[in-house]
Amino acid sequence: MDLKQLRIDRQKWMTWKNIKPLRDALNNLEDGSWDVKIGDKITINGDKPKNVLEIAKLLMPWRKGPFELFDIFIDAEWQSNIKYNLLRKHFNLKDKRVADIGCNNGYYMFRMLEDNPISIVGFDPSPVYKTQFDFINHFVKSDIVYELLGVEHVQFYEEKFDTIFCLGVLYHRSDPVAMLKQLFKSLDKKGEIILDTFYIDGEDEMALCPKSSYSKIPNIYFVPTIKALKNWCLRAGFSEFEVLETSKTDSNEQRKTSWIEGQSLEDFLDPNDDTITVEGYPAPQRVYVRLIKD
Repeated sequence: MDLKQLRIDRQKWMTWKNIKPLRDALNNLEDGSWDVKIGDKITINGDKPKNVLEIAKLLMPWRKGPFELFDIFIDAEWQSNIKYNLLRKHFNLKDKRVADIGCNNGYYMFRMLEDNPISIVGFDPSPVYKTQFDFINHFVKSDIVYELLGVEHVQFYEEKFDTIFCLGVLYHRSDPVAMLKQLFKSLDKKGEIILDTFYIDGEDEMALCPKSSYSKIPNIYFVPTIKALKNWCLRAGFSEFEVLETSKTDSNEQRKTSWIEGQSLEDFLDPNDDTITVEGYPAPQRVYVRLIKD
């Protein structure tokens, strides 16, 4: 695959009529030097450039966060610090080459800077999320690389990775085993995947196949039991499958805020029974696993 040409083609996405005003606003943002604090919030302090609030609102909706830019608190739909802190004790990124698949606006990658990895590369084909990342990174000034590429391109990347995070992507793929094989090929020897996906309870090796949507999300194809997920991973070539954590998504982690447009978790669950979705399926819960490549 010619990634060089693909990058050139996708850079043209930044000139789309709905993206160009965002890029123009970002290009007019004043430069400077700021104090950056990496924690549950990505916090920026110092002299506040003009139009920061205006640009932040132009870039809505903010799905991942939170971020605090001077006196502006971007209260994203997802309190992503909850997931990151849940996983933090299970990995060490020091001196590793790290990738984040489906990186959104880069919240997790900014958090990873604390670990001093050799490199961090994010993969996400969304020009809006790329622009959100560039906005935050204007202040952070990190060396994180953001590629407008999808999971299907990572195996062709110029380097292999020691650790790949793939959080909330697998259930969006119509062929999950094929995607897991792509991740396998993207790892260096002894590399690891930190994977997060929806799951359903059950002792059988089976998966829920939603008819048209799951939790109002149309592109959810399979929601496996943990045993079925393990089988997928072993078939993809991984030698080790370790369950790290499980969690149920609740309104503390995902909720409607003034920084998003449209609906959130409260609208996706049955109003009379929050243990099921509006479609009648089991409510979203996640399993976090580590996969090892020998």
